[in-house]
Amino acid sequence: MSCSPASGSAPPPCRLAHYFVVCGTDADSGLEPDELAVLCQWLDADRHGRSHDSGENFDQSPLRRTFKSKVLAHYPQNVEWNPFDQDAVNMLCMPKGLSFRTQADNRDPQFHSFIITREDGSRTYGFVLTFYEEVTSKQICSAMQTLYHMHNAEQSNGVYASSSCSMDSLASSVDDADATSLAKLQRYNSYDISKDTLYVSKCVCLITPLPFMQPCKKFLTQLYKAVTSPQPPPLPLESYIHNVLYEVPLPAPGRSLRFYGVYEPIVCQRPGPGELPLSDYPLREAFELLGLENLVQLFTCVLLEMQILLYSQDYQRLMTVAEGVTSLLFPFQWQHVYVPILPASLLHFLDAPVPYLMGLQSKEGTDRSKLELPQEANLCFVDIDNHFIELPEEFPQFPNKLEFIQEISEVLLQYGIPPEGNLHCSESATKLKSLVLDDLVNDKKNGNISSNNINMYELLKGNETIARLQALTKRTGITVEKITLSPPPVDTEEEQRLQCAENELKDYKLNVQVREVFANRFTQMFADYEAFVIQAAHDMESWLTNREQMQNFDKASFLSDQPEPYLPFLSRFIETQMFATFIDNKIMSLWEEKEPLLRVFDSRIEKMRLYNVRAPAIRTSIYQKCSTLKEAAQSVEQRLTKIDHTAIHPHLLDMKIGQGRYEQGFFPKLQSDVLMAGPANNNRWVSRSATAQRRKDRLRQHSEHLGLDNDLREPSEEIVIRQNSMAFWEWDQGCPPPARPPKKSFSECCLKYIQEARSLGKTLRQPKLSDLSPAVIAQTNRKFVEGLLKECRMKTKRMLVEKMGHEAVELGHGEANITGLEENTLIASLCDLLERIWSHGLQVKQGKSALWSHLLHFQDREEKQEHLAESPASLGPERRKSDTGVTLPSLRISLTQDMRHIQNLSEIKTDVGRARGWIRLSLEKKLLSQHLKQLLANQALTKKLYKRYAFLRCEEEKEQFLYHLLSLNAVDYFCFTSVFTTIMIPYRAVIIPIKKLSNTITTSNPWVCVSGELGDTGVMQIPKNLLEMTFECQNLGKLTTVQLGHDNSGLLAKWLVDCVMIRNEITGHTYKFPCGRWLGKGVGDGSLERILIGELITPVSDEDLGKQSRTPPQQKSPTMGRRLSITSLTGRNNKPNAGQIQEGIGEAVNNIVKHFHKPEKERGSLTILLCGESGLVSALEQVFHHGFKTARIFHKSIFIWDFIEKAVAYFETTDQVGDSEEDQLLQRSSYKTFCHYVNSIVTAPRNIGKDGKLQLLVCLGARDHLLSQWISLLAECPAITRMYEENALLRDPMMVDSLVRVLQTLQDFNIVLEGSLTKGVDV
Repeated sequence: MSCSPASGSAPPPCRLAHYFVVCGTDADSGLEPDELAVLCQWLDADRHGRSHDSGENFDQSPLRRTFKSKVLAHYPQNVEWNPFDQDAVNMLCMPKGLSFRTQADNRDPQFHSFIITREDGSRTYGFVLTFYEEVTSKQICSAMQTLYHMHNAEQSNGVYASSSCSMDSLASSVDDADATSLAKLQRYNSYDISKDTLYVSKCVCLITPLPFMQPCKKFLTQLYKAVTSPQPPPLPLESYIHNVLYEVPLPAPGRSLRFYGVYEPIVCQRPGPGELPLSDYPLREAFELLGLENLVQLFTCVLLEMQILLYSQDYQRLMTVAEGVTSLLFPFQWQHVYVPILPASLLHFLDAPVPYLMGLQSKEGTDRSKLELPQEANLCFVDIDNHFIELPEEFPQFPNKLEFIQEISEVLLQYGIPPEGNLHCSESATKLKSLVLDDLVNDKKNGNISSNNINMYELLKGNETIARLQALTKRTGITVEKITLSPPPVDTEEEQRLQCAENELKDYKLNVQVREVFANRFTQMFADYEAFVIQAAHDMESWLTNREQMQNFDKASFLSDQPEPYLPFLSRFIETQMFATFIDNKIMSLWEEKEPLLRVFDSRIEKMRLYNVRAPAIRTSIYQKCSTLKEAAQSVEQRLTKIDHTAIHPHLLDMKIGQGRYEQGFFPKLQSDVLMAGPANNNRWVSRSATAQRRKDRLRQHSEHLGLDNDLREPSEEIVIRQNSMAFWEWDQGCPPPARPPKKSFSECCLKYIQEARSLGKTLRQPKLSDLSPAVIAQTNRKFVEGLLKECRMKTKRMLVEKMGHEAVELGHGEANITGLEENTLIASLCDLLERIWSHGLQVKQGKSALWSHLLHFQDREEKQEHLAESPASLGPERRKSDTGVTLPSLRISLTQDMRHIQNLSEIKTDVGRARGWIRLSLEKKLLSQHLKQLLANQALTKKLYKRYAFLRCEEEKEQFLYHLLSLNAVDYFCFTSVFTTIMIPYRAVIIPIKKLSNTITTSNPWVCVSGELGDTGVMQIPKNLLEMTFECQNLGKLTTVQLGHDNSGLLAKWLVDCVMIRNEITGHTYKFPCGRWLGKGVGDGSLERILIGELITPVSDEDLGKQSRTPPQQKSPTMGRRLSITSLTGRNNKPNAGQIQEGIGEAVNNIVKHFHKPEKERGSLTILLCGESGLVSALEQVFHHGFKTARIFHKSIFIWDFIEKAVAYFETTDQVGDSEEDQLLQRSSYKTFCHYVNSIVTAPRNIGKDGKLQLLVCLGARDHLLSQWISLLAECPAITRMYEENALLRDPMMVDSLVRVLQTLQDFNIVLEGSLTKGVDV
């Protein structure tokens, strides 16, 4: 298979350059203002409420105004594989339009580059050299003179039009009343056609398929040198342009190629198949511009697919940083909007509610604070010129960041680059380098000579044009000897090294070594990624069909194998589109050829495993440096010093007599007849591109099957286009938006935008927004709305399914596939999505968080109407009255009240943080969908804040969006409680007694202590004669226990408590702590203090929705029915049998074992597993109760603790010992230990009663791994025969042995008890 030539030229994929372009002013059309820029200035003034009485900016110096440029010529006319887009190329070649200068201004040539992304995601690179030519048209000079007269007249009259471009005017800083200053200003700004020389910008451009920046820059610079040189070039310029377009092929992979410019040879090279992909932009400049620390932070933002805006006056700086940071992503690729150069007139493109990486050209003197961006909640703002980076909130650090920066610093310092960067490196570093090179040239000690001599010699050695040049020099009176043509006497190695300038070679070596360090980090972090790839489909067709529903990567298992410090970053990174695409490519490689980046990455992993005898340690965060730096540098150095191929020399073309005339300082009008087509037969490069083209076709077909991931993937196809500025103008009438608008490329949409905008500019000095086409606006925004809705559906589905899977584990089904860290990542991703939805289509930006701004508007309106209507109240289950009629008062469901809770938190400092806090609080309260529905129900406010095309004004999509959020109510989240752990929270507590059996109010002094996963309140006195109290303390987290007691004072000291209810007044979570026990001396077990275990009450309204997926209620403290004295157990049928008791013991121990096998942050409360209704204490009590004799002694109830005390009395007095001396020592030690624990509990200053003492003894035995030993001792105690029946479990040796073996399984775990359980006991 071969490529078919286009227009008689070589196949485009095989050529180094596809087009040569010339842009500038058209002498025939004259001086035309750029209507597009004027229109955008008018819009900018309208957005900021400034005056815009005139369409022209008369306060702006004419030399600072924007004029329309034009593509004057491009060669060839078109190539089939890469069609020429004239408007896009013109806009990107001269983003500011035409610039005018006089002889007093700086006219140094400027180089920059750009990127055009095609619909299939492939990229075309443009390299531009802009210079100034003298204006020879008298009409243009006269027009400029007239503009200056108008400009000075307007200023003299004191008319200053205020606009965003006024900063460019030198008049903006002058006092109107200062006539002297004004006169000076006029003299500075004046243009006198008789005295001043007028210059206008022109540019030449090469468009290439690969980013060969350095070779293209050299070629264009030599062209410019030939134009400005007093001597004409050796050949007409057409010869060099024809040569680079048609006779210079792409270098083969792993090879270098020499081709020729006007004066010097130029070398370009391509990495080999196993090396990192080509990157020709010098990373040295990126590090000098930003500094190492900032660049690593920017790199992390790119990896996490945040919205990234680069900001600089210099276009090449934007490209250098953008291309530099994306070249470090290997093996991943940026999948979203990528526009490194976004003209300032298209600022509205930043309204795209998707991740992007854009570069915005700043105006001289513009302050960052005056740059109003549509959304900043997830924005990384990089001010390149000022060495400054502004990071988004909740930003995780890159793993091993300090060691990583240290390793890169070592590489940078080898090349003399300070890690902190250089603020003014663009100018100063260049000058310094020139001085250093000059010093080296003039340094006779080391034998260095000027590289120009070498290059001239290399160019002319053996060339057939030497004779012609010698004849030319004789005619001009210059001898050949004055041009040093003989090579200098240097050794062979030095001759090879001089094939490439030393500084350029250093840049190439630095590039590859720094990129190797970055690539090594990913190789280390993802060395075992393949083990976690899930391949569910057996063929490609079924996989593509079900791609959206499939889980392709076992994220939970992958994270569980990573070092703890890596988790904050990795948990977010594996949710990105670039990682998903990477895994998709891995799965696709089963059926097709591997994607190139994936092939290189996998080969590096295999190489690492080959050299490492042992498998890589996946549970360590030890930093491993890159070991391939020297090898990588040697590879690129060898290619650049030993050239593999040389292209055809430039030669004379078949031009007519008189063509190719030379005029110094003016770029000639090229002869199109010799540049429109290449040689007739140039097929020797054809076969190289066939495989690449087939791969592109497959990737294009593959991308059509992907869902949301590719809807928001490449900017050219969907995103950049949908951002064109017309998408941000209001429209209220017209036909409904189309269901699926046709796909357009970036250039097509820009073209349509430019054409419509400029047609308006010609007819309207003050354009009206209503005149814009609703169809265009609908087409450019419909995809955004669809993409946001689809993303919402996928995120809520993921959150719901993952959470349900976790809860299914607690029900005994399946395995957990979500961790707390991963859950927090998903919620943070949801917060980001909501911010982007609320940022879409804003009328006027009023803060960094569009959602919080909307909420504040709503709050302001609601507070004004609060006296007319109140928010509805929640009728939860707590409203049902108990036996005493005491209950918690109802808690209002109020959007504004939840906002006040967030506003009162001093820990949250920013609007973005407040919005995220509000989202988390609403989600935890299961009110997110309801609150947002209430917010959007105020249609008048929504219309005021949002334009017609905004997502929030699309009714059908909005309803579906709220429905997806409603589905999250099916599961429980503690995303607010678990994140804001240090805030002060108000709680309300109610104590509910059993009125029928005791007094409602006790005369004693009651107290309570509330404990949670994050701490406890300490002892708090309950006011006398009150059953309800409120208190405020630092966030306790999920509540676990309540200690309730009194001092037994007064006549009515005995108190029978049904339960204690406690509610978090911010989240609304209500916990019930069942008791059903007496507190008082002489009743029950005589306890004055109870430890109660809580359960979270489930709102009735959610039961139907969540009954199939909700986490089971937390185990609670046993109620009265189980813990009454043994004499109350009169119904033998209610007693569990031996088998049930054994099963209960096994389940209780198994739950504790499972608890310790969970990740530490996911374990929850161990107290519930020990003291809860089905906990270990309850199970052992059943063992002790089995066969316990029910006789009374003098009408006094007998408790298990009585048996414990009798056993202690026996152990302390017995002389019975074992058979051997060793057994005697062990047994006496066991006796002593048991007695010590029991006596410590008895003597403790606590009145916890006999049941409470038994609970504490079991907990201490479990903590210190003594339970199994104690059970054996108690079973051998003689008191057991008097207090237990013969069939009791404790009197069955086989059952006791079985129980001991089960309890021994707990000895492998470090059991830590809550302070509320062990308070006052020192053992």
